[in-house]
Amino acid sequence: MTDASDPIKPLGWPGRPALDRLAFERLSVAHRRELKLHCYRMMGSLNEAEDLVQETLLKAWRARLQFDGRGSARGWLYAIATKSCLNAIKARSSARRILEQPGRPFSEGGATGGPTAELAWLEPYPDAELPDIADDRPGPEARYEAREAVRLAFVAAIQLLPPRQRAALLLCDVLGWSAIETAQLLGGTPASINSALQRARATLGGHYTRDLPPRRSEPSSDEGLLVERYMQAWQANNLDGLVDLLREEAVYHMPPWREWYFGRPSIGAFLGSVWGNFAGYRAVAVGANAQPAVGVYALGREDSKWRPHSLQVIEAADGKIASLTIYVPPLGPALFAAFGLPPEPFVP
Repeated sequence: MTDASDPIKPLGWPGRPALDRLAFERLSVAHRRELKLHCYRMMGSLNEAEDLVQETLLKAWRARLQFDGRGSARGWLYAIATKSCLNAIKARSSARRILEQPGRPFSEGGATGGPTAELAWLEPYPDAELPDIADDRPGPEARYEAREAVRLAFVAAIQLLPPRQRAALLLCDVLGWSAIETAQLLGGTPASINSALQRARATLGGHYTRDLPPRRSEPSSDEGLLVERYMQAWQANNLDGLVDLLREEAVYHMPPWREWYFGRPSIGAFLGSVWGNFAGYRAVAVGANAQPAVGVYALGREDSKWRPHSLQVIEAADGKIASLTIYVPPLGPALFAAFGLPPEPFVP
């Protein structure tokens, strides 16, 4: 895979030893964020992605003399990262992370199961950690626009693929690698890669729809107003106003709880059953997976202390909220630091 932007080529790395470290540092800075995003797509975990990009760069540094400079340094790093991810998936107890438990029907009424630690939950990804995907140019064979391939729904859907199919689909359909290049990385023949891609695309097509508008580097004015009204509803304790922002067929997930809800009436009934558990709320706008997101703090009734409550990812469509993924305790508060949210809100 060729890449004219490789920062090592002007330095002639790995030629003269005196330039090795400087060239490698430039290479690491240039590609670290996109490698981390690739690891996140493979793993579905922000923490695992951070560990794996560190591992990738360490392996690359140790193997730097094996790179002869004739190919793309970017492609070489992606190869190391992909193999590291596949090995990590093999070593862990679950090959996938989920937003909902497979085969579990949507719920009605209150949630009674409690948080489920034994399931591996898909984590959101901070926009602050994204590379400059607004101007990203994937290869000519890519099927997914870079920003679409960040969306939480897309990442959740590709977690359903077996690891090798997941890697093939990301390399070919997201990054635009050829079947020949992907076969060189994963092993096998281009024909076997194309076969894996056909199976992966069929599985993905059954779980991921592309009927929502493409994501943008900045929200539209309508989307921004929708998020503002959503935040105001939380802060004004206006449950009816919040429910009114939902589409009739909206979907509501709340990792790490098993329960999920479908449709405005069911979501409204559930929220009504828990809305009064706290004395008040504060909302702070953030960004996750190139989508609007909100960090919500809750005021305890007994001690009157503000605490992180939930990290909420919003999917908007046609001026309404189509999907809410609300990361509730204990998972939600644990995500606040990664999104730059303080332990307590600013309360005027």
